[in-house]
Amino acid sequence: MTVPPDFDPQRLLAVAQGVLDSATPMFVDGLGARSSVAKKGDDFATDVDLSLERRIGSELEDLTGYPVHGEEYGGPAADHGPVWILDPIDGTYNYSTGFPLAAMLLALAVDGEPVIGITRLPLLNQRFDGIVGGDFRVNGQPGAQLGEAPLSSAVIGCGAFNARAGGRYRGAARADLYRALSYRASRLRMTGSTGTDLAYVAAGIFGGAVSFSAHAWDNAAGAALVRAAGGAATDVHGDPWRVGSRSLVSGGDRLHGELMSVIAETGLAGENENDEVDQ
Repeated sequence: MTVPPDFDPQRLLAVAQGVLDSATPMFVDGLGARSSVAKKGDDFATDVDLSLERRIGSELEDLTGYPVHGEEYGGPAADHGPVWILDPIDGTYNYSTGFPLAAMLLALAVDGEPVIGITRLPLLNQRFDGIVGGDFRVNGQPGAQLGEAPLSSAVIGCGAFNARAGGRYRGAARADLYRALSYRASRLRMTGSTGTDLAYVAAGIFGGAVSFSAHAWDNAAGAALVRAAGGAATDVHGDPWRVGSRSLVSGGDRLHGELMSVIAETGLAGENENDEVDQ
């Protein structure tokens, strides 16, 4: 990873925080917005998704000079140079029904490696910010580094799935993994927001999380937060997560190792990968 000579993560984080803070009232006021753009399957976007991405993306580019790759409008490839990666509403289904577990996710990646992670849960007044190799903060206060809690004592965040679905990691294989984890972990939780799961891992609320999304906008901010908090973020094969990875496994070092052992036992990492994008 090669950073520009004038690259200043603290300054960029401060700028991005200001942009998201200014957009927060729009997020809060739009709670309950209905589908306006249909996507693959039963996925959709609301007018608030579209408006937030236009506003945040435009301000970030104007203030930092770095391009934005967003969920709704795309953008330049997110694995080359410094690029902001934006999901204006993560957990859109939750948001549309009025359920408050929905987040704004923003990361800055350099050559595909997440460097800065920001997650906002505006409806719960929760803020998570981190720089890989630097500070991790929760609601503006220094966050504790992740410890060595075992899987048996932990809550694990699980990505949504349909047991009958195909795709890169079949729904039936995911069900097998979650069944195995239900015997090993203290609790499993499915929030409907990958970004929330990962921020909660970084903050020590969840012990770990598993995501089967291949979308950088779902995972980049959380991967940066977990690493800033001293944890591990890899794919299901154990390779460090980066833009282009097709899954994400996160947690403190000990717990991450135990998660990887369960994944190996269930054989999920050996699933045949194809070009279908999972959620």
